[in-house]
Amino acid sequence: MKLIRVNMTDQSITSEDTPDQYQMLGGRGLTSILINSEVPATCDALGPENKLVFAPGYLTGTPLINTSRLSVGAKSPLTGGIKESNVGGTAAYALARLGITALVIEGQAPSDQYYALAIDADGSVELIDAGDLKGMRTYALVEKLTAARDEECSITCIGPAGDMQLSSASVQTTDLDGRPCRAAGRGGLGAVMGSKGLKALIVSRKGKTPDPLAEPDAFKTCSRNYAKAVKADEFSGEILPELGTACLVEAINGAGAFPTRNAREGQFDGVEKISGETMASLIKARGGKTTHKGCAQCIIDCSNEFVDPQGRYVTSSLEYETIWSMGGMIGNDDLDSIAKLDFLCDDIGLDTMNTGVAVAVAMDAGYKPFGDGAAAIEMVEEVAKGTPLGKIIGSGPDAVGRHFGHDRVPTVKGQSIAAYDPRGIQGMAVTYATSPMGADHTAGWVVDQNLEDFGGTINPLGAEGQVEASRDTQIHMAAVDTVGICDFAQSGLAAEGGMENVFKMVSAKSGRPFAEADWTDLGLRVLKAERAFNRKAGFTNEADRLPAMFYKEPLPPHNAVVMVSNEEMDTTFDF
Repeated sequence: MKLIRVNMTDQSITSEDTPDQYQMLGGRGLTSILINSEVPATCDALGPENKLVFAPGYLTGTPLINTSRLSVGAKSPLTGGIKESNVGGTAAYALARLGITALVIEGQAPSDQYYALAIDADGSVELIDAGDLKGMRTYALVEKLTAARDEECSITCIGPAGDMQLSSASVQTTDLDGRPCRAAGRGGLGAVMGSKGLKALIVSRKGKTPDPLAEPDAFKTCSRNYAKAVKADEFSGEILPELGTACLVEAINGAGAFPTRNAREGQFDGVEKISGETMASLIKARGGKTTHKGCAQCIIDCSNEFVDPQGRYVTSSLEYETIWSMGGMIGNDDLDSIAKLDFLCDDIGLDTMNTGVAVAVAMDAGYKPFGDGAAAIEMVEEVAKGTPLGKIIGSGPDAVGRHFGHDRVPTVKGQSIAAYDPRGIQGMAVTYATSPMGADHTAGWVVDQNLEDFGGTINPLGAEGQVEASRDTQIHMAAVDTVGICDFAQSGLAAEGGMENVFKMVSAKSGRPFAEADWTDLGLRVLKAERAFNRKAGFTNEADRLPAMFYKEPLPPHNAVVMVSNEEMDTTFDF
């Protein structure tokens, strides 16, 4: 496998065998360990010393289903610490099939130069002038780049928000239909890409030189068993294909943990209008698509295509987190405006969560009334225009709070919370506070361990057991994100013998023994690298804190506040 370095300062490109220190790594493990090793932690996140890393998961490109996951890593301009943002689509599989362990983007192009990076089916890599593409929105950009290529490609790019280096800027990548609707949204890594002078990656999908498997027959047997388990599971085999991640809307709202109107309430009175069931019915009635395949290697098909009343495409895929951030969080019960906001964020290149929460903070401060979807659309459009207000919205909730002098800002380390109020699911309080990434849900999603409807046994409103649950899940997820398994295919891990099956596949690829202790060690190694970087960047335990609102404001309907103390939070990573 090759590690390709692209120096944007002098436009040089080098390829090397993957160094020993990065062997048996992929995805988040590779991005975080490389960033910790090679990037000065106190550097300017938008300066030449930062590096932007694109790494497929370790098992991406193999016969294992649902492993088309790409990790994008750098020092974050949003949090000031280390960041890995994870995305599906086609890019990871395309890179892995070319035998590429990672792309490392270094240096910084002169301010008057802008580039795209093209990788052909034979593995040749070239920087091409993209000065005329700066400022383009992602859908028009992808259409133009696709028309100029002779072969099927995966395109990863930034929109105007990334060009302007705004700290909520996402990195967008194409799905199987060639639409830039998959987002590595969190942490402002689109701004880092823009700071490098890189508008797009154009990667051939015709590569045929993946990393060879040490034991191909054993791997294929295990991968077939894994696929059977994923299809047999009710959640990944039936519910997700029918409703997508929007299946969570009713469940989390029912639990009183659906942050509503800038987290003033835990239940949204308009939830029935934005539920997964309502969305799926509306999509079908209009001639759109549910059970849609968005990512390479996927057998779950949790994506959808949302269309307008005339059956015209609006966005794909309308997901739970966006339905929350552009719905309940801003008091908006109109699915059409939520879908429009999702499209705009993809097209402009913005994290839907950070942007939705930024809008919510503005509404909470009195700038516009809650529930005004049209006003939210206007605010997001301002970002693309580069107006003063647009730049504030595009810089995230903290920037909005400072502008309006408003202190109800639900962020940790500058990054917004996700669609689970930490007062209603206390384990998420621990994850939000202690994750090296800032308030991040996938880093330690403990909802299933807290809610009885998901099989949970922990009291969601109490402190007992929450630190342990978050710690163990964060270790596990660091390993999952390294091998590149999709979150929604973890049913294959949860099945009887599922973990052992994955250990066998790692071993069958590498030719080295791999067992449960190695899995835990892998997760710990990744987390330790991330925490080490943040410490070097100046983070202390005081960075692992929730906003005061979560301790002082009881959340209806349970009237709960966060019960996990700062002292307990500080024991999370007592390894």
